[in-house]
Amino acid sequence: MQKYYGWGLPIDVSIDGWQIDRLIYIVHGFMAVLFVGWFVFFVYLLLRFRQQPGHKAENTHHHFKLPTYLEIGVAIFEVILLAAFSIPLFYHTRKVFPDPAKSLNVHIVAEQFAWNIHYPGKDGVFGKVDPKLMDPSNPLGLDPNDPAGKDDITTINQLHIPVHTPVIVTLSSKDVIHSFSLVVMRVKQDAIPGHSVTQSFEAKTPGNFEIACAQLCGLGHYRMRGYFIVDEKEAFNTWYDTETANKLGTPAA
Repeated sequence: MQKYYGWGLPIDVSIDGWQIDRLIYIVHGFMAVLFVGWFVFFVYLLLRFRQQPGHKAENTHHHFKLPTYLEIGVAIFEVILLAAFSIPLFYHTRKVFPDPAKSLNVHIVAEQFAWNIHYPGKDGVFGKVDPKLMDPSNPLGLDPNDPAGKDDITTINQLHIPVHTPVIVTLSSKDVIHSFSLVVMRVKQDAIPGHSVTQSFEAKTPGNFEIACAQLCGLGHYRMRGYFIVDEKEAFNTWYDTETANKLGTPAA
């Protein structure tokens, strides 16, 4: 597992990660300015209005307009932050999805405490699933009688994707709310029981990273850790062909 934590933000391997990082830096920079400004103002008040011999408290108010102007400036900055950065970023990352025909489509079903990952076979069609068929040997409930599912690939806690390829992930949960977190991809999405939520991303750098659950989901929450592997396209195709061959019981091409 690569070391990607340090003093700053984790490394960014997403094509859209720079937008999220930029927003984080702007917000934290603004908060730092506010912190320093208000702290200086607080110290000034402590010194300016400290108790002194011969000083008499006044019960009248002497308002000045600078604080009002500062508050208006903060409000304007927050509107700009929402309109120019947050809302466009949300729209781009959540609403503008890649073409499914040109993407890798993956289903991920969370449970206490694992990530069950489901790839379609060479036909590009996901096999039918039935919750009644779920058991420890078939955590996704794949229907063994469905021809479309004969070549489907299933893994536990191991997500392989090719680099420079759009990925569309459909998330759901068997039991409680989990949170699918790929820190290096700047992706975090809740997996909610009874709902299917779609998320998309694209990696720009190959490497071995991790999947984390960012939602406290039970006593074994700390164990809900998976592996996120970004392969070169040739390496991914080799892995995919090998897994498909193993599923069908035929030699890999």
